[in-house]
Amino acid sequence: MTHPDAPATTPPRSTLVITAHAGDFVWRAGGAIALAASRGEKATIACLTFGERGESAKAWREGRRLAEIKAIRRDEAERAAATLGAEVRFFDAGDYPLLATPELTDQLVAVYRETQPDVVLTHPVEDPYNGDHPAANRMALQARILAQAIGYPGDGDIIGAPPVFYFEPHQPEMSGFKPEVLLDITEVWETKRKAMECLGAQQHLWDYYTDLAVRRGVQLRRNAGPNLGLAHRTMAEAYMRPYPQIAKELA
Repeated sequence: MTHPDAPATTPPRSTLVITAHAGDFVWRAGGAIALAASRGEKATIACLTFGERGESAKAWREGRRLAEIKAIRRDEAERAAATLGAEVRFFDAGDYPLLATPELTDQLVAVYRETQPDVVLTHPVEDPYNGDHPAANRMALQARILAQAIGYPGDGDIIGAPPVFYFEPHQPEMSGFKPEVLLDITEVWETKRKAMECLGAQQHLWDYYTDLAVRRGVQLRRNAGPNLGLAHRTMAEAYMRPYPQIAKELA
């Protein structure tokens, strides 16, 4: 029995990741997720689709059927999320195209209110190569706004205004992406790489995102001020912030 004078326990910080496809959270935010988990924080991934139509070319060429491809991608994503230390939830909303619907947005509101995120990671606004990514962005931001509204129906407590970070798209220079935040993921890089290797359906991306982490790590060191203490081979992920940073001092 808890003593009445005992201090209230603070719940662990919560990270909510909203992605369009089964592999997106690994390539773009796997380091951030693994870092959160390593600190004992809760990480929840809302995976809107399995990427069964547009991001499973290998399986289609092998003659797999739709239901089988979904099962393959689900298994890959579950193993990757477990490797990172996160929980993944699947909405099976259908990709290519992923359509923003009131029903899907409402489901995301429920996830926001349940997980009470301290930080939200999702796709940036633009991606001329994949319309599913902007669709996921719109629903993620709309659901965040609705989850704050006391008059919006649904279970759970309303949320505050968690900061949002856009993770890096596949072709950033074509998607209006500017690396405003560089996150040092060196200490969890091997975990992210193992999670990437769970995604056999997209094996062609393993080296691409390894190289990207190296390049962003070089940029992190270059922008770190007194950087002599950084690891020689620093690995990093890049993010954008759509909302202002709240601070009491400039840093």
